Amino acid sequence: MSAALNQEKVHDVLGIGFGPSNLALAIALEEHNRTAGNDPIDGVFFERQASFGWHRGMLIEGTTMQVSYLKDLVTMRNPASDFSFLSYLHAKDRLADFINHKTLFPTRVEYHDYLEWAAGRLDDVVRYDSEVVEVQPVDEHFEVVVRHGGQLAVHRAHNIVMAVGLEASLPEGAELGERVWHNLDLMHRVPELTDQPKRCVVIGAGQSAAEVTDYLHRTFADAEVCAVFGRYGYSPADDSPFANRIFDPQAVDDFYASSPEVRAKLMDYHRNTNYSVVDLELIEELYARSYQEKVRGAERLRILNASRLVDVDTRPDGAKVTVEFQPTGERSVLDADLLVYATGCRPRDPYTLLGALARHCEWDEQGSLQVERDYRVRTTGELPGAVYLQGGTEHTHGITSSLLSNGAVRAGEIRDSLVARRTTPAHDFALSRS
Repeated sequence: MSAALNQEKVHDVLGIGFGPSNLALAIALEEHNRTAGNDPIDGVFFERQASFGWHRGMLIEGTTMQVSYLKDLVTMRNPASDFSFLSYLHAKDRLADFINHKTLFPTRVEYHDYLEWAAGRLDDVVRYDSEVVEVQPVDEHFEVVVRHGGQLAVHRAHNIVMAVGLEASLPEGAELGERVWHNLDLMHRVPELTDQPKRCVVIGAGQSAAEVTDYLHRTFADAEVCAVFGRYGYSPADDSPFANRIFDPQAVDDFYASSPEVRAKLMDYHRNTNYSVVDLELIEELYARSYQEKVRGAERLRILNASRLVDVDTRPDGAKVTVEFQPTGERSVLDADLLVYATGCRPRDPYTLLGALARHCEWDEQGSLQVERDYRVRTTGELPGAVYLQGGTEHTHGITSSLLSNGAVRAGEIRDSLVARRTTPAHDFALSRS
């Protein structure tokens, strides 16, 4: 299928993906353009979903955000912005009610509504149901092939910002099916069930795994829910004030300036702020529920700790799950009506994302992209513009790479870089790198 060249002008920046990261960038550009006079930055964003959506499959009623509402799309960059969470509450006539709620952590459903509210105000710069399939450098710009409605069109831009989010991470050899899901699909798939499951198995030890276990146990009142993980118990997240400094904007500067050895140590030290950890309140709730069931002699919540998944035999109505208790090697088989892998997410493969651009990029000895402090991919100098990454930069910028915590500041840094590149010759940027 041939692609038709779109006759619109060459955009200053083209964003691939329109989740929270590129939404924050679109806001930063919009706020810049309010004072830019006759020289605004022209940006356009393409999103393959039909409408704005952020992890809709995990919008479990009652679950709360793990980051403060002050780390919204704008506040850490511009506290006076009218795109803030507080501005959203004011617009929805809920500001006083939220203040009375005395919390820094809104529900995930409410925060998603905030994101939709912000995205709705920027409908003119985003095209939904539009999948970017190819990016090619051509002369003094990039040509971006976009599929929309079964048709291909070519759009042009001087700079590219990739923010395509995360994808489901599954154990090696795992296959999804009618009754075998990843947790990202949970709230999409539950309504499709034609009968209530009698036994559910959840694989994983992190926040999502605990939330899925809690949800299934509450939702299917007659079902046994088996949580399988390798530890003796869920590990609590370290959200203490000093540890949380790893998410501060200054921590990105510190991490970027560090040697590979120091970076590895920092990641190891603070892994328990984000990876495979659970809010203590939820841990205590699940424990209390499990204990009370033991008291009553009717256990529906089974914690299969210190265990590992050995084998899964899928079938149309569920799966036969073999689990090994690691200290003794004893194995048991669970006939499950539903198996949910709550095994985390990972950044999408940069080679796949970059396509033909990959050969122009610089890679380190571990096969990771080299990225400048302003989130520009380091290139050979043969490209007509800059390629920025939002996400997939954990190895260079630290733990906040794929999290909401630093999104507002990161968007401002990318915007400032785009502005600077319009007024500074590319040759000067090349010299500043050396």
